[in-house]
Amino acid sequence: MRELVVLGTASQVPTRTRNHNGYLLRWDGEGLLLDPGEGTQRQMTHAGVAASQVTRICLTHVHGDHCFGLPGVLARMALDGVEHPVELHYPASGEEVVRALVAVAHAALDLRLRPHGEGGPVAPGLEVAPLAHRVETYGYRLVEPDGRTLLPGRLAAAGITGPAVGRLVREGRLGAVGLEDVSVPRPGQRFAFVMDTAECDGAAALADGADLLVAESTFADADADLADAYRHLTAGQAGALARAAGAGTLVLTHFSSRYPDVAPLAAQAAARAGAARVVAAADLDRVAFPPRRRT
Repeated sequence: MRELVVLGTASQVPTRTRNHNGYLLRWDGEGLLLDPGEGTQRQMTHAGVAASQVTRICLTHVHGDHCFGLPGVLARMALDGVEHPVELHYPASGEEVVRALVAVAHAALDLRLRPHGEGGPVAPGLEVAPLAHRVETYGYRLVEPDGRTLLPGRLAAAGITGPAVGRLVREGRLGAVGLEDVSVPRPGQRFAFVMDTAECDGAAALADGADLLVAESTFADADADLADAYRHLTAGQAGALARAAGAGTLVLTHFSSRYPDVAPLAAQAAARAGAARVVAAADLDRVAFPPRRRT
């Protein structure tokens, strides 16, 4: 299963209808918890997300609305007896804050700290890129390798059945038949998480070709001066990011409490998003990955 579970969508302060940040990406057998703000443990309960589903935690930066939920989540994982290792990725400059949050949890957990100080791969298929915020901040990008889809008709015509199919996939050739003769290219899916940033090259690199792009939309276009001062995106800028990247679905989030109705922000993003589908996230939403793209 691949889907995004939205646990919280507020920036800086929660509101009556929006919790602090928090997102769980279900990616096959992995569960990536991104930016768990205050109250994330309770939101996981509301969303029906078990602590045992979390295998990796990713922090973009150490502002409180993106990390103050970490102790509660870790404590809950320990209470539930989670035995698998949990990787915790975060900017190296936030080491002191992260260690303090981890210490508060007193969690008996196989937690493995993975600080990063520059862009690049941080785990198989997972990479980071620097963003332009007021403190060191990195966005995340998860990429599935390209593969091939087998065509049953061509396999049958070539007389390849049973265990021979697996051998062909592993070795790439079986006698005179190559894998390319009985399959078509299958593009890998891509997920991007762009949070707390002004427009920058790092955001564009993360978003490039994303099937599902989660982007902050803190301010309306009319408040572009505030967005610039606080190093955030407007809704229109988020839409433009999705269009330039050729993104499939754009999920807007991290809304300022000054906007009780975010429909106008969604409209501003959609006006500049090109072919991308635009979703203004609400707490506890579930967003499925778009259908796999064709080559």
